[in-house]
Amino acid sequence: MLWRLPTATSTLLPPPTPSVASRAAFVPSPASAVAASFPPAPASSPQIHRVRAPEAAPGMSSSASSAEGCDAAGGDFTEVVIVRHGETSWNASRIIQGHLDAELNDIGRQQAVAVAHRLSKEAKPAAIYSSDLKRAAETAQTIARICNLPNVVLDPALRERHIGDMQGLKFEDAATQRPEAYKAFLSHKRNQQIPGGGESLDQLSERCVTCLYNIVEKHKGERVIVVSHGGTIRELYRHASPTRPLHGKIHNTSVSVILVSATTGRCIVKMCGDISHLQKTGVLENAFGGDKTSA
Repeated sequence: MLWRLPTATSTLLPPPTPSVASRAAFVPSPASAVAASFPPAPASSPQIHRVRAPEAAPGMSSSASSAEGCDAAGGDFTEVVIVRHGETSWNASRIIQGHLDAELNDIGRQQAVAVAHRLSKEAKPAAIYSSDLKRAAETAQTIARICNLPNVVLDPALRERHIGDMQGLKFEDAATQRPEAYKAFLSHKRNQQIPGGGESLDQLSERCVTCLYNIVEKHKGERVIVVSHGGTIRELYRHASPTRPLHGKIHNTSVSVILVSATTGRCIVKMCGDISHLQKTGVLENAFGGDKTSA
């Protein structure tokens, strides 16, 4: 059984390449193209509050090998290790990124190295997939290099939610500058689209969950890494665990693990939001993204 995603294609990216030269097209709405230029983010922000990561996340354990996970689940489960991209200056400045293509900052690059070294000590994955946005692609390149993987498969279906007219604004300013988009963004209706070409939560869920099952179909019983974004990861968690709401935050380069059966589609959440590898860099507690307002 194959779940198909007709609007997205994948691109192979050698890990040593420092930048993404080409991207596959993905058009969830008429205004979903990635902007060519962005307003500069402030060099620093007085709101930044960095905290040291715990040595071990409460109730979470290190990821086991694919075979161990599959045996424990009692089926042909693929172990999907999901990593959020490293920190960007826009995260620190609380600017809504969405599909805008912000790059990692220095802390984000250090976080990418930290999570890569963590994953390199675990069972080697069969493949690594990533959103084609720079902040995710660079994180994935770092992981691929340190884990000795031949390439990164870029897939636009793993992008963050498109936030329409709110993209590029500070979240605190959106209510006054884009009131209609802000109201739509905070709506509890999952079919509510955002003015300016923004996606509804249902649209986001459909594309990222379809992508997940396409990956699982290609890697039955194996271990794969997926690098994506806060909002997208929360939707994947919601699909995998619909009766247990996610109250915590998906921090930059946090690790979540979901076991997925290619035969039945059954999902088991094995780990969510673990940041025990970020002892040196810490995390921004009040950075924008990773929670229910993630973008």
